[in-house]
Amino acid sequence: MAKAMTTLKNEWSGTLVVYGQPAEEVGLGAQAMVDDRLWERGFPVPDYAFGAHTAPGPVGYVSSTEGVRMAGTDQIDVLFKGIGGHGSSPELTIDPVVMAAQAILAYQTIVSRNIDPQHSAVLTVGAIEAGYNNNVIPEQALLKLNLRWFTPEVREKMLKRIDEVNQGIAIAAGVSSDKMPTRSMKGHAGPLVNNRELILRINPVLEQLLGPEKVNAKFPSVMGSEDFQEAFRFHKTPYAFVLVGVAPPEMFAAARAKGLPQPYANHNPNFFVDLAAIPVGVKVNSAALLSVLGKH
Repeated sequence: MAKAMTTLKNEWSGTLVVYGQPAEEVGLGAQAMVDDRLWERGFPVPDYAFGAHTAPGPVGYVSSTEGVRMAGTDQIDVLFKGIGGHGSSPELTIDPVVMAAQAILAYQTIVSRNIDPQHSAVLTVGAIEAGYNNNVIPEQALLKLNLRWFTPEVREKMLKRIDEVNQGIAIAAGVSSDKMPTRSMKGHAGPLVNNRELILRINPVLEQLLGPEKVNAKFPSVMGSEDFQEAFRFHKTPYAFVLVGVAPPEMFAAARAKGLPQPYANHNPNFFVDLAAIPVGVKVNSAALLSVLGKH
């Protein structure tokens, strides 16, 4: 895209800043760039921001939709502390594995019983780290949680209930006050909300580029998350974030014929990128920029 925009420099005016963001998957990269003084080291504060992500839709298609696109997210570690010992003498221990297991099941009631059913939320325990041998009860058990939400109120309710569940389980297990479970925040990003005026500006250009039937302007919001927007939150920069299809069209069509919404999901072992998507992505990104910077 940078090469294309350089080649087309006579067709547009303004300043284009291109950067590659690290650590998007854990919701840390954009804020890390800000913390590293991105806006204080010569990078101009932008009037507009653009971003893109792959999606398991067919190559040649793009989702460019206004409004709330992706959920906010939190990456959380919960550490249960017990008293370790031999597996043959559990009465001499306080088993953190059992506490962690009880917490995992109790967490599932937070969304189903504490969050308004008309509000969207997800709580996932993605990993458990505890112990190292069959006959040893460890001293600690670590749970790695991921939250998804669209409103601050839902987020705060989830965090509050996680803390209450953790403490209740620990007290019931006989844990002393100095060994109560701890919650560590590892990553955070708010919801991604595409600017309406900017989307309405770039979509006609994308339709001209790809064809009206290949630009989805009404793609529903998803519980997946992105932290791209965190780099611009302080400056309230309007932004547009699009999803570019990377699945071979025949693979996508075969999946739909089987009643599946898509051939594979992100973070799935079967994830596949058709290399034909790369020039499409270049064109989509360049056309979006030209819709704002172009002279014609």
